[in-house]
Amino acid sequence: MAPAAAKLLLTDLASGIDRVPDNYIRSEADRPNLTEVEASDASSIPLVDLQGLSGPNRDDIIRQIGRACQQDGFFQIKNHGIPEEKVQAIMNIAREFFQLPESERLKNYSDDPTKSTRLSTSFNLKTEKVSNWRDFLRLHCYPLEEYMHEWPTNPPSFRKEVGEYCTRVRELVFKLLEAISESLGLEREYISQNLGKHGQHMAMNYYPPCPQPELTYGLPGHTDPNLITILLQDDVPGLQVLRNGKWVAVNPIPNTFIVNIGDQMQVISNDKYKSVLHRAVVNCNTDRISIPTFYCPSPEGLIRPAQGLIDHEHPAVYRSFTYEEYYHKFWNRGLRTECCLDMFKIPSA
Repeated sequence: MAPAAAKLLLTDLASGIDRVPDNYIRSEADRPNLTEVEASDASSIPLVDLQGLSGPNRDDIIRQIGRACQQDGFFQIKNHGIPEEKVQAIMNIAREFFQLPESERLKNYSDDPTKSTRLSTSFNLKTEKVSNWRDFLRLHCYPLEEYMHEWPTNPPSFRKEVGEYCTRVRELVFKLLEAISESLGLEREYISQNLGKHGQHMAMNYYPPCPQPELTYGLPGHTDPNLITILLQDDVPGLQVLRNGKWVAVNPIPNTFIVNIGDQMQVISNDKYKSVLHRAVVNCNTDRISIPTFYCPSPEGLIRPAQGLIDHEHPAVYRSFTYEEYYHKFWNRGLRTECCLDMFKIPSA
């Protein structure tokens, strides 16, 4: 049996230990302080019902979305149009994948962040000083036909189920992008027409039970570098969002997704909408799975504040840049609390 230190994946290490290895332990100033986290109640996290988005309630729903983007940077959605059985199927597939034997999972392993399909651990093994308590399978999923052949073939229905889910989520993203464009006072198609050829990535995050969850993170506080993230989580709490200087637990509601505004949306909105700090904490009793879909510009997509949101009172906050330039900076500096956006701001006169 290989020694514990030789394990490439946390899943295979965590099952045999009763304390957190040193390379996962955060300094005291950088720990989750789990006792200070506020519980979310129904009123603290906006929940938007998309049921009437194509009907007479459209304007009201768009106002709700705009308010959530401006005040919170994230919201939950119900009646989103993705059938419950599709959501359950993707969650089951993810769980089956992470329960495969180590040798089977490792067929997908790579620590090369440029690979478009890879299983890895933590965040960026090559640059980080402290590891994060998660394994993840990362997939590129648009255009589907360019990437699906790279995906795992075990579990056997993986490609079919994940492909169908990706297509459904993309349709949902377009509905949301239209609503967000309108909420900013822009043409309905404005955002989707300013992302180059578009990109869609997805992660299946697996957070094993942790013997000392107060010492480490699943993922530390960070903003998402992409445009918009659609998060599916299982029924285990773990996501926390920073609101008014306090961490708030976002407890899962069945049949909902969490939508969060990413850094590119903050740029396009010229700082009207905020990309929000969030983190994942772990627990000692049970594993947790989350499946975020990251919708983004294609690498050559040129991102800049929307012309319609710039005037004498509201000068452009950011210079224009390609998504490739942004993502490269984000990836290499690691998950830091300071947002990468500051590096792209126009110095104020």
